[in-house]
Amino acid sequence: MANFFSRLINNLFQSNEVADDAFYDELEEVMVMSDVGISTAMKIIDAVRHEAGRQGVNLTKDVKKILRNYLYELMRVDDSFYEFERQKSIISVIGVNGVGKTTSIGKLASHFKSSRKKVIMAAADTFRAGAIEQLVEWGKRTGVDVIRQREGADPAAVVFDALQSFKAKNADILIIDTAGRLHNKKNLMQELAKINRIIDKEFAEGYRETLVVLDATTGQNAMSQAEIFKEACQVTGIILTKMDGTAKGGIALAIQSELGLPVKYIGLGEKPGDLQKFSAKKYVDSIFD
Repeated sequence: MANFFSRLINNLFQSNEVADDAFYDELEEVMVMSDVGISTAMKIIDAVRHEAGRQGVNLTKDVKKILRNYLYELMRVDDSFYEFERQKSIISVIGVNGVGKTTSIGKLASHFKSSRKKVIMAAADTFRAGAIEQLVEWGKRTGVDVIRQREGADPAAVVFDALQSFKAKNADILIIDTAGRLHNKKNLMQELAKINRIIDKEFAEGYRETLVVLDATTGQNAMSQAEIFKEACQVTGIILTKMDGTAKGGIALAIQSELGLPVKYIGLGEKPGDLQKFSAKKYVDSIFD
């Protein structure tokens, strides 16, 4: 999951020596090279150095244990973060072109379908060429109904239709594919606000979740996208795609540390089953092992 990060970290901790200033400088460099980012790297190192001092240890093997435990705690995502999976839920999914948003929605639908949930998808990203057809194709692959209108239609109108179907069919999960045009944030915010007003009016009792899809291979660019989306709407979690050998792996730490947004799912491939719930233990273990 974090091969690049893992190689650098394990090279650094290969020998058991005194953890001096030069060692911590190198640890910071390793983190920055792995897409953790300078601010997060410094925050992590300050916390680790403080804990090492509190425990009265200064060997790299002891620092490694402290760092590992710190990252476990930083990235912990407990079961309560997935309450929406157990409720009648409206899940809005946002992301810019090319990050794998529609594919992630298809995988989410497959994930819920395998749990015997009745799922509906709404094709409300109506202005991106091919987005509707792509979602319809995922609907065929997963056996999930897709509510759509023509290209260029009002996204809120699509969501309205989808909510009527959701209620009529007594479905469990409605997944809404929404736009992510960051070059015009004002329009994006207005569009999302209009969609939310429709949901408030038509299904106020529904559990709400807003997930942002980010490409792990884009590093700090993904961080910038997450910041803007957080400003535009009430983001509740992140889907990180391409979290395989192509990603440096550290961006998950930066997003959680700087923005307080939990990574809830990771995409490891193109198949429907390649979307997994995020496990802090697996993630951290993949760095150190």
